[in-house]
Amino acid sequence: MASTLGLLSPAKLNLFLHVTGRREDGYHTLQTVFQLLNWGDSMHFTPDRSGQLRLDMPGVALPAEDNLILRAARLLQRDDLGASIACDKRIPMGGGLGGGSSNAATTLLALNHLWQLGLEQAELQALGAQLGADVPVFVAGHSAWAEGVGEQLTRITLPEAWYLVIKPACSVPTGEIFSSQELTRDTPPITMAAFFQGVHRNDCEPVVVARYPEVGDALQWLQGFAEARLTGTGACIFAAFASQHEAVAVQEQVPARWTSFTARGVDVSPVLTALA
Repeated sequence: MASTLGLLSPAKLNLFLHVTGRREDGYHTLQTVFQLLNWGDSMHFTPDRSGQLRLDMPGVALPAEDNLILRAARLLQRDDLGASIACDKRIPMGGGLGGGSSNAATTLLALNHLWQLGLEQAELQALGAQLGADVPVFVAGHSAWAEGVGEQLTRITLPEAWYLVIKPACSVPTGEIFSSQELTRDTPPITMAAFFQGVHRNDCEPVVVARYPEVGDALQWLQGFAEARLTGTGACIFAAFASQHEAVAVQEQVPARWTSFTARGVDVSPVLTALA
């Protein structure tokens, strides 16, 4: 079997998020654009024939049944296939950056490759959808326009940009925001052309700011330098800059009570690049 495979499990940004309706099963229909980043968690996979799955993820205490990495691995595991998996977490939990979904997708792609299962991308995406609505976009590995509940993906090319991402000192549970009474759920669908013309917003932002004032403080601060937006249901906020130099120059001024990072937007996931 192959030796250890190291991969960067990327974070994502939602460049906008419109909630267009709510289905009878409780899921929300939406429109969004997923921007992948060249920044994320470091993951290592070592396959074996032990029939066992072992995960080392320092600083994260999650029950095995709730851990998306182990759940993803079990969806692929058969016979005596086993693996040791290590994940060095940098993507904050409850930040709206898709860390858990990205880790699950990276696990599906890595173990399909290492265990030589030969599953096609569409099959892996279908498995990923069982784990979470954002997993298929990370399996596809391309920046995308998304509709439906996030599963209808259209690959797009986004303008080159560097992003400053700020994490206020709070975590926002996605379920809390999508179940809130005050969430707008009837935003009319827009066209892709309208998005590129700047006609968009994040419908979750007013709800999050009302419940988590720290997010509002960070948005207001970053707004002093560029157009600041919430990603997903937060808590992270971001702004786009034309160059790494500009993004870093603003990052150096971020108040010490918040954590931050800069990253370049990429249209192709570093996982796909590495596996190619």
